[in-house]
This record gives sequence, C-alpha cells and structure tokens, in this order.
Amino acid sequence: MRILAIIPARSGSKRLPGKNTKYLINKPLISWTVEFAQSVPWFTAIHVSTDSQEIADICINSGVPVPQLRPAALATDEATTFDVVQDVLDERRKQGQSFDSVALLQPTTPVRFKQRWDDAYQLLNSGNYDAVVGVSPADTHPYLVFRNSEAGFLEPWVSRDITLTRSQDFPPAYAVNGSLYLIKVAALLKQKTFFPKKCGSVICSEPVENSDIDTLFDWRVAEMLITDWMTQ
Repeated sequence: MRILAIIPARSGSKRLPGKNTKYLINKPLISWTVEFAQSVPWFTAIHVSTDSQEIADICINSGVPVPQLRPAALATDEATTFDVVQDVLDERRKQGQSFDSVALLQPTTPVRFKQRWDDAYQLLNSGNYDAVVGVSPADTHPYLVFRNSEAGFLEPWVSRDITLTRSQDFPPAYAVNGSLYLIKVAALLKQKTFFPKKCGSVICSEPVENSDIDTLFDWRVAEMLITDWMTQ
C-alpha cells in the first residue's frame, strides 16, 4: 500500500500567530509532526503543504523537501483541509505519483504514539474500513449536553434512556482528537470527507496525545503535559 503523509501547515493562525514556527519546549511546533512522520516506516512519502517559506525552511532542514509553496487560494480561512489534500494529490499525480491512502498529520497535535498509527494501519489493511481516525474519551458526555428550545427551555441535545442517572452508567462516548487520520484515496475523493461511511477508530487515551493547539491557553497546557511526559 502506497501511503502519502500530508502535513498541512499554513502561516495564517489568528488566535496564535506564528504557532507553527514557535518553539514548543525544544523545537518548533511543526518539527514535532515532521519528526514523527519520518519515524513511520510505512509512509511512502511525506508532503508538507504550506504557504510559508519559514515553515518550508524548517522542514527542509529536517530532511523533508518542500518543492513549492501552497497556492494563496488554499491558504485562506475558507480553504478546507479536503481542498488542500486534493491539491496535493493532484500535484503528485501530475508528477506521475499515485497513492492508495493518505495519512493526515495536523501539526497542532504535537505528540503522537507510533503504536496508535500501527493499529490504524492494521485496521485499514483488514479491508473492513475505508478510513481510521484517532479519538479520545469525550470530556463532556453527549447525555449531559443541552440546547435551548424555540420556547427558550433547556432540552437534551440527544435522547437517552432516562433510567440512566449515573454518569458511570453512560455508554462510552468519544471525540475526534485531531492526531490521526488515515484514509483510502478513493473513498476520500468520492465522499469528500475524512469520515466516510466505513470509518474505524483508534482510541488515544493519554492526555499528552490529545493536545490540540489553537490558542495560547492550549499552548500552555501542551507545554505542561509534554514536560511531564518527557520526565516520566
């Protein structure tokens, strides 16, 4: 199976400007993801999609070539991750390179465990799934989430068995953690989503692998978690 690892890293973060090149502990944020991608032997190739020469230079110095910068139209807030990945696949196809699957690694999640990816790889190879994503136990269970009705009263967001009053009796609930996306190219291009109908999951249970950095607060929490993890 030919797998293209794609790292989308644009420069235009509004909530935490310059975060991809900002040092997290001991190296730029983007380097955490680049180095992880380099450690996975079953990635056929690594492609960093960025509109920033500074980000590109960091990747190049780490041994990952960035032959061209991302088109400006794909570096806006309106551009979706699917748009970026489709552009990368189109560019690779023009170069005569085709891939069976795509691994998406968002640099906002700096710490990954290789075993999670190996598990995802095995699931995808089983033939039962078109994609596998990383999930973590939900911070707030859907049974405890509400919305305001048109009449202005709180109502449950999802219906549930009213006899379940203890949270420990609720069925497991998971949230996408952003650290792992592995999907077959055919399913991605046909369904235009990283969550196709036949989508499996790998549970990422450690707090350090569930950091998703969008704000300065997220950054501070990630620093604390990673520091604790590195000293264990």
